[in-house]
Amino acid sequence: MSENHTKPEEHRSGGEGARVRPATVVALRGEIDLLTAPGLAARLDTLTSRPHPDLVLDLRPVAFIDCTGLGVLCRTRNRARARQGRLRLVADSEEFLRLLRTTGLGGAFDVQPGLPAPVVEALVPAGAPGEGAA
Repeated sequence: MSENHTKPEEHRSGGEGARVRPATVVALRGEIDLLTAPGLAARLDTLTSRPHPDLVLDLRPVAFIDCTGLGVLCRTRNRARARQGRLRLVADSEEFLRLLRTTGLGGAFDVQPGLPAPVVEALVPAGAPGEGAA
């Protein structure tokens, strides 16, 4: 799992005077299943523990995701929303999109085929000077 922090992106959840928060991009690889879900859930819980989390999960390199993995995504979405934040998924796999539709989660996530333009423009490599690991 690799993680990049972006420069602040405007996040309007509170109207006038809304705070500017950085987006965190997490690229997931391999499989998200019963064996890997606990560690991933713990990391995503940490990333969604702050107020107004803005999390982008890049799932394009993920080869497999099972119902346990979907549960982790749902939990992460719920935690982000409970803290007035957001979760965006980046996925271009027709198989994954079909899985979301089949399980009734087709409209539950903000799914995009590529990284959002403001996030791509603002990506800072992990470990860059001035950027701490979350």
